[in-house]
Amino acid sequence: MNLHDYLKEKTASVELALDSILGEDLGRASILKEAMRYSVFAGGKRLRPVLVIAAAEAVGGREEDVITAACAIELIHTYSLIHDDLPAMDDDDFRRGRPTNHKVYGEAIAILAGDALLTKAFEVLAGCSVPGDDGRVMLRVIREIAAAAGARGMVGGQAVDILSEGKPVDAATLLAIHKNKTGALLRAAVRTGAILAGAGEEELAALTSFAEEFGLVFQITDDILNVVGDSAIMGKPVGTDVQRAKATYPALYGLAGARQRARAGRERALAALSPFDAKADPLRLLVNYLLEREK
Repeated sequence: MNLHDYLKEKTASVELALDSILGEDLGRASILKEAMRYSVFAGGKRLRPVLVIAAAEAVGGREEDVITAACAIELIHTYSLIHDDLPAMDDDDFRRGRPTNHKVYGEAIAILAGDALLTKAFEVLAGCSVPGDDGRVMLRVIREIAAAAGARGMVGGQAVDILSEGKPVDAATLLAIHKNKTGALLRAAVRTGAILAGAGEEELAALTSFAEEFGLVFQITDDILNVVGDSAIMGKPVGTDVQRAKATYPALYGLAGARQRARAGRERALAALSPFDAKADPLRLLVNYLLEREK
């Protein structure tokens, strides 16, 4: 299997679905729609929706049964980026090679665009259905995603990350930040695809283990890229973690130590997929890709 072709195919499906979801007329609030679409269609990798689809396919599911939920997770991810870039948070001027949302639309509209994307995500999820489901499966998924996005997940991790800036951070705190700030939504993406595709408990447990390792490897490599990456390729400044004295794996373990932990995490992720056949190959390729990515 060629990962590039797989990503191209799945990303195209996601783009079409997102365009439909964000196509409604907002009347006098048209500037809000413009701001929402500006960030959603800013050229992201669509990693989270692709993980939803790949996890579903790994247990015999179909893209068409999970793509709407996959898009909802991407809306949540995009809202988090808009808010992360705000002056009160990371104060970033560029994202994916373009001015950040608040630089184009102002802080107030950027905040509202993020709020609208988060709310839209749950509107979309509430309208999802699975063949043969009486609603309990979707409620389970909605609860899963809400927990991953909230105070016990992404938002909570971001809070601890901010509170840890400029302070000595031990390994346990660093792991907790990464597991929640980044890992929680990636974990939810994999579990959402598996649950909607009818995964058995053993399959779900194995995919959950994979997702937890995947999320950690993703954040470690993201930390590394902030040190050694090329800003022209990444579309955003590098070196900002050091400037803000953020808690990162290179800061705690050094570059060599961070890379070693990323490789070890990849091996654990691949081991978690051992019960699955070739239908899980996209997941295997994705975790290998993390160690090679440049942005």
